[in-house]
Amino acid sequence: MRGYNEPMRTMRPVHDEECAVACTAEIIGSKWTAVIVHDLSEGPRRFSELERSCPGISPRTLSERLRALEQDRFIVKRSAARRVEYELTDKGKALLPIIDEMGRFGHAWLVADDAHTHDAKTPSVAPAA
Repeated sequence: MRGYNEPMRTMRPVHDEECAVACTAEIIGSKWTAVIVHDLSEGPRRFSELERSCPGISPRTLSERLRALEQDRFIVKRSAARRVEYELTDKGKALLPIIDEMGRFGHAWLVADDAHTHDAKTPSVAPAA
């Protein structure tokens, strides 16, 4: 058993840039990434729409996350007639099953069914006994 002041064990050194799980966890685990990808799953969004749907995120942080997601080719930034929108690429859409499972887990184990809802269809899953 770990003592109170002992550091918590983190990933072993074998989990490096060659470990698919560690690489995916680094992306999904970045603050706001899963929420942004979830919001973009419903279609293209403007910066202000993403900002409103992520209460607590600063404009600077949102810009940084969008830039990183664009750089890693999870999203694409489209400009037309003074209108900029962000949209998931095929690579970004490939994250959606993971995001959907996070939603199912959250509804089953963390959030009361009536406490938080989305327009997206996230089936309710009963916790295992």
